[in-house]
Amino acid sequence: MLNQGIAKHTPLSFGVANIVVAILVLGIAWSLGGRPGIGTVANALLVGSFIQGLTSIHALQQLSHDALPVRIPLLAGGIALIGPASAFYIGADLGAGPRDTLMLVGARRTRFRIGIVRATLEVGALAAGIVLGGTFGVGTVLFALLVGPIVEASFAVLARTPLAVASPAPVPVVIAE
Repeated sequence: MLNQGIAKHTPLSFGVANIVVAILVLGIAWSLGGRPGIGTVANALLVGSFIQGLTSIHALQQLSHDALPVRIPLLAGGIALIGPASAFYIGADLGAGPRDTLMLVGARRTRFRIGIVRATLEVGALAAGIVLGGTFGVGTVLFALLVGPIVEASFAVLARTPLAVASPAPVPVVIAE
């Protein structure tokens, strides 16, 4: 939503606004002690590029006009999958994406749990997006509130699997309040 609001008030497209915000967030995370890697830079540049390409596909554009019985499972599945996906790619230790790096550094510096830090970041971006006139609904709010706890729970589950034991890459520790 933040990127949509920025695109609404600048000549940037939604995808390019995503890249610009990712680079700014990366700079903030780096200045706070976040360690960028190849995955961090790739995420910052590629996610916005993929968004730009995918939003130009007519069939994907039409999903927003489908009935709720189609959209609700897609939303629930997307929110549920982002947690394990984040845990796997961050656990690979090739560099977390900009928002994930900011989440990790924020949890380390504030000593708050990862889920709380991520939800706070997402709700902040949601609020900024609302101020900038971005479109939002129940799904946007649910994502902002749930993504942090789901990512945190996924780290905890992954840490208990053989994948975490076999991997030399450390899985981020969930920091208790």
